[in-house]
Amino acid sequence: MEHAEAQLAEVELLLSMFPSQEELEVEPVAYAELRCFVEGTSECPPNTRPELCVKIQTHTGVEVSLSCTYPSQYPAVLPEIVVRCGELSRAQHACLVSDLRLYLCESCSGEVCVLSAIDWIRDHTSEYLVGGEDFDRGARGEEHPSAEIFTRLWIYSHHIYNKSKRKNILEWAKELQLSGFCMPGKPGVMCVEGPQAACEEFWSRVKVLTWKRIMIRHREDVPLDPANQSADLPRCFDGFEEAAFDPHGNRGNHMDLGQLFHYLSERGCAQIFQLYFGVEGR
Repeated sequence: MEHAEAQLAEVELLLSMFPSQEELEVEPVAYAELRCFVEGTSECPPNTRPELCVKIQTHTGVEVSLSCTYPSQYPAVLPEIVVRCGELSRAQHACLVSDLRLYLCESCSGEVCVLSAIDWIRDHTSEYLVGGEDFDRGARGEEHPSAEIFTRLWIYSHHIYNKSKRKNILEWAKELQLSGFCMPGKPGVMCVEGPQAACEEFWSRVKVLTWKRIMIRHREDVPLDPANQSADLPRCFDGFEEAAFDPHGNRGNHMDLGQLFHYLSERGCAQIFQLYFGVEGR
């Protein structure tokens, strides 16, 4: 309830600041469910995650679109953020998104952050519009390297059956040097961890495949010490694997979730089970 109240307060603040649908679009069903839950007219938490899209014009007249999707635990975790700007090259865009996430990690931990993201984009986008494809952090005159971000994505799907999808998931994770696992069946569960850019690339490939339902259930972003970039990443998994836990059912497509909980517990991730399934593991 505390998270839902914070989400609703932020959405309503943004609606008051951007009253035109041309400036702000809010997914109406999710907003209605969130409001009913907070106001007590519904006892069920929202089934649809709140989504919003803000059209931002920077101080130099550049148009940027910021889309945000709230995880159920937001603002305890960062929202899923997508930035679109036709004037940014791919390299410029990647650097802007990385720096935006780093700013939100360091400045808005545990607090609502969409308004802060809007202000940051409005103030800083022009700094990235230099250098074309050769753009790098040196082009902005930085004397010290920025901290890299280690990311862990916990992905939930209605089901994962298709052999081609499963093959792609394994190959992409290994290509991008990500660790984690994929549990096929119904439901399907994935975790990938590694450098933020690699995790974002993995998600961008996976989400455009045909799914009945797929989402990032939880996200972890950890800024790393820029003075010690050679240090080992704080991984929970060794490599990437497809993990099956006593498949059963008519099609052999259901897993023993107790074994999944044990698998997560061994890797220090037991708390994720409740985020996935809404009950404590055992």
